[in-house]
Amino acid sequence: MQFKKYTKQRNTSIQGLRSFKDTLPKNIKKIINKKGYIYSETLNNWKYIVGESLFKVCYPKSFKSSNKFGVSTLIIMVKRGHEVDLEYSKKEIMDKMNNFFGDIVVKKLKFTIFEEEIKVVSKIISKNENVTNIKYNKMINNVKNKDLKKSLLELTRVFKNK
Repeated sequence: MQFKKYTKQRNTSIQGLRSFKDTLPKNIKKIINKKGYIYSETLNNWKYIVGESLFKVCYPKSFKSSNKFGVSTLIIMVKRGHEVDLEYSKKEIMDKMNNFFGDIVVKKLKFTIFEEEIKVVSKIISKNENVTNIKYNKMINNVKNKDLKKSLLELTRVFKNK
């Protein structure tokens, strides 16, 4: 019986280490070859592509490669209020990306808006207020040395602030 040597999957085992590419299934190889490289390189070099000011307000969400129904598209998440800045620099971003990859990789940019969560934390602590748990507060109150007691309360305030 003859063995086919031109099959794409490796059926025989080879002594030693295999390359990572050979261990992956066919479907995953196709996905990585199509989308993975461009998207991962875009993520790694995003600061260079858009610049310092836009880097703080946007990031790439996903990349859709071209097919017979549409062109290759990069979807970018933009912080609310900075859409206009990104819209004006749209052409520059596409030019830098295409120059970076050395080919026309992106033909269209889409923006989706996200709102930054505003975290308001009120940390108003008066000097007389204890910030420790009740269990530890009783232990600290049992300490007879006033200086030690005061320093323990200050230590708990420092930990609470962090």
